[in-house]
Amino acid sequence: MRAITIPEPGGPDVLAWSEVPDPQPGPDEVVVDVRATAVNRADLLQRQGHYPPPPGAPAYPGLECSGVVSATGPDVTSARVGDEVCALLSGGGYAERVAVPAGQLLPVPAGVDLVDAAALPEVACTVWSNVVQLARLTAGETLLVHGGGSGIGTFAIQLGTALGATVVATARAAKHDRLRELGAGHLVDYREQDFVEEVRKVTDGRGADVVLDIMGASYLGRNVAALATGGRLVVIGMQGGRKGELDLGALLAKRGTVAATALRSRPLDQKAAIVQGVRQQVWPLIEAGQVRPVVDRRLPITDAADAHRLVESNEHVGKVLLTVG
Repeated sequence: MRAITIPEPGGPDVLAWSEVPDPQPGPDEVVVDVRATAVNRADLLQRQGHYPPPPGAPAYPGLECSGVVSATGPDVTSARVGDEVCALLSGGGYAERVAVPAGQLLPVPAGVDLVDAAALPEVACTVWSNVVQLARLTAGETLLVHGGGSGIGTFAIQLGTALGATVVATARAAKHDRLRELGAGHLVDYREQDFVEEVRKVTDGRGADVVLDIMGASYLGRNVAALATGGRLVVIGMQGGRKGELDLGALLAKRGTVAATALRSRPLDQKAAIVQGVRQQVWPLIEAGQVRPVVDRRLPITDAADAHRLVESNEHVGKVLLTVG
């Protein structure tokens, strides 16, 4: 089979469409014939040599896919050959086929196109596990989402709105109308406005109950300042750096919580539990039309370099998909 490989770290042009060994399913795995995969920030970092896959994962990128089950391991009872699925992966989605632990499979939601379903697993599992499972967002609270135009951001806006929260999102002004359509109640142009002041303004000075942050160090102090009393800050990215200064006095005064999580490196049982929670609690919202995949565009997988350039430019809204076959 063929896959996008990374012969050496570098820019988008190092990506190569190459022959690689066919995957074989383990006892608890299935093989999926990939119809589409999605470009995530982790793929860009991996291409640059900064985010190696965990042990046992394929060396090529791709943290999610959609497709059709073509083979199953002997211990698999939850999937059959011919099933249309999407899947959370530890890697290997940029390929014609991939082996997936059965616990990380999801059915394609009713009403969602098979290709577009590739836009769902990584964002759904990331947002649900952080915003709902960890930060315990509830109806009537305020959720601040950074990077509102990203795949994570567009999903978090929709899920927060569906759960009855008021959503404030930071994004470039050119993306505001689109994010408003997805349910964002308030938009902040992070290049022109101070999101701390804007959050205080729209919450009558109370602050955000939950902050979902992709920036890390550069936003740490301001995120704490934006928290409401009892607020929860969840850091899931480091686009603004790894090391920041935390004012513990400010955090104590607000009785706030700061958590940092990663999905890719979790053990299989934890990933399977998250996938199950998403299937039970998020998939019904998708099938009811309250949450939907947001796809900026589809490109053939042989144009993976162009897809990486697009995501690096931050000009897209939602997910950029790579189609196979």
